[in-house]
Amino acid sequence: MDALRTLWWNSARPWLRGRDLINFEQLLIVVILLATVGMFLWGRWRHDMVAAGALLACVFTGLVPYADAFAGFAHPAVITVACVLVMSHGLMTSGAVDALTRHVLPAKAGPTLSILMLTGLAALLSAFMNNVGALALLIPVAMQISARLNLPPGKLLMPLAFGSILGGTTTLIGTPPNLIISGLRAEAGLGSFGMFDFTPVGLSITLLGVVFIGLVGWRLVPGRAQTDLEGFDTGTYLTEALVPEGSKAAGMKLREIEAALEQADAQIIGMVRNDVRVAAPNSGRYVHAGDILIIEAEAETLATALSSLGLVLEEAQHKAEKQEEHETGDADAAEEKDKDKAPPSDEIVLVELAILPSSGLLERTPTDIQLRNRFGINLLAVSSQGRRSRARLRTYRFKAGDVLMMRGTPEAIAEFASVASCVPLAERALYIPDKRKAITASLIMGLAVAVVAFGLLPAAVAFTAGVLASMALRTVPPREVYEAIDWPVIVLLGALIPVAAVMQSTGMADLIARFLLESVAQGHAVVALALILVVTMTLSDLMNNAATAAVMFPIALGTAGQLDANPDTFMMAVAVGASCAFLTPIGHQNNTLILGPGGFRFGDYWRLGLPLEILILAVSIPVLLWAWPL
Repeated sequence: MDALRTLWWNSARPWLRGRDLINFEQLLIVVILLATVGMFLWGRWRHDMVAAGALLACVFTGLVPYADAFAGFAHPAVITVACVLVMSHGLMTSGAVDALTRHVLPAKAGPTLSILMLTGLAALLSAFMNNVGALALLIPVAMQISARLNLPPGKLLMPLAFGSILGGTTTLIGTPPNLIISGLRAEAGLGSFGMFDFTPVGLSITLLGVVFIGLVGWRLVPGRAQTDLEGFDTGTYLTEALVPEGSKAAGMKLREIEAALEQADAQIIGMVRNDVRVAAPNSGRYVHAGDILIIEAEAETLATALSSLGLVLEEAQHKAEKQEEHETGDADAAEEKDKDKAPPSDEIVLVELAILPSSGLLERTPTDIQLRNRFGINLLAVSSQGRRSRARLRTYRFKAGDVLMMRGTPEAIAEFASVASCVPLAERALYIPDKRKAITASLIMGLAVAVVAFGLLPAAVAFTAGVLASMALRTVPPREVYEAIDWPVIVLLGALIPVAAVMQSTGMADLIARFLLESVAQGHAVVALALILVVTMTLSDLMNNAATAAVMFPIALGTAGQLDANPDTFMMAVAVGASCAFLTPIGHQNNTLILGPGGFRFGDYWRLGLPLEILILAVSIPVLLWAWPL
């Protein structure tokens, strides 16, 4: 390395060697960062690959010692991000968010109120869970509302995505940039930010942003048709739902239940009472506990249809009865075998299987095949591609092209698919809500947030304990823990944290800060603050927001040092700017998620994004100066 430095200085231009402007290490880190940003913008390789390349470049050039190369992966911010992703997964799959959606969103409101409430709900959820997960949960809801209001899906999807981004700015765990800024602040010897230190600024821009989007902004979104639909449409599923004791549906008339199910685009096509099937039950008939309702619904809304009235799958009740028989010793040998084959609860998954024309299932029933006894799996629902069957699920005769929603272990389902000549469909989020797990998952997340908010434990420790509790209480099965983590984001964070530290250790951040102050801000702290915010927002529109936060933090810290100002003010500006990426579909993952379903083009985002960013700039500067005085 010494020889490399000597060679560079000997070959450098005399004017550069004679000026005390930049040294070898500073030039080297600038070259690496410019190349990294260029690779991010090019988009040829995934952002985690680019970040890993930047880290290795710093290691090979001696800017980062070998021993510290992977220290970023043990950074508290990285640990916290991973834990929040896992706990958010528990909230999603348990049905906790689904229940909140039903109680918050108005059923028959107009476009303005519906979009306002939907955007506000997305912001609220994103404050305490991963904003990508919050968006993914609410996209089906937005699609239902758009169909009800006869609006293009994009009119709701873009406000929804932007609301989820805004909500993440309000708390420490709402978005990765906040965690990164807090972690880098601690490394700089200034301590970590608290859970709600981001709230004054974040809440201000979120409230005004949501109001602007709900009242005016959604009208600026171009209405386009969907272009990224699923290649295979399963249609509606036919399933049997039991009315348990204490269910909301017990004692209601069928017409009242049907009205409630309309919100989930589901309908009742039959009813079973005392093992007698009524194909067309009178809408004035009262529903009693123990009745079975034959419900037709799409896969994405099946969970909503069940949980809205406290219904459970008939299969689940059947399983419970068999377990009781085992406990009393009254089960036969076949059922004892079923018990032995039943997998642990944390190994159970939901999978959609399509029946091929060559399948041995054709014209056979689930009873004939003995799914539980032979394979240890259960049939939850059937999609018959437009054909409406009047038979019970257990007596339904399979046809080519039917799609089966199966519940069991991955191994058992794979064995069944191989034997029965079925093929799995493209993976998508399927889950059956569980009220007990929903309450447990919410309590775990609430306790973790409270512990951090009161300063009892650091965020990384508190949320690690939350993950352990989630695993122990089965709100997140152990096999799903690592699947819930967005590993490219983790690699990005772990790789860029040491790279960002080099900016400060080599003095390059101070040099850039001095240049900005002298050439643009001219020593004015408020102008410098606005400049930092604008530059950060611009970069975040073009590259990953976590990467933007890591790159801009040392520059912001250096700027505050040059002005002898409060560094927290500039750090908060970076946190806000890194999260507020609204001009392009590549600036934030949530923007990318709605690109296809909304039918958007690259240039559609600025129509709402630009006014929103101008609003954020106008609001955040005064609030920053008030909450974090210079």
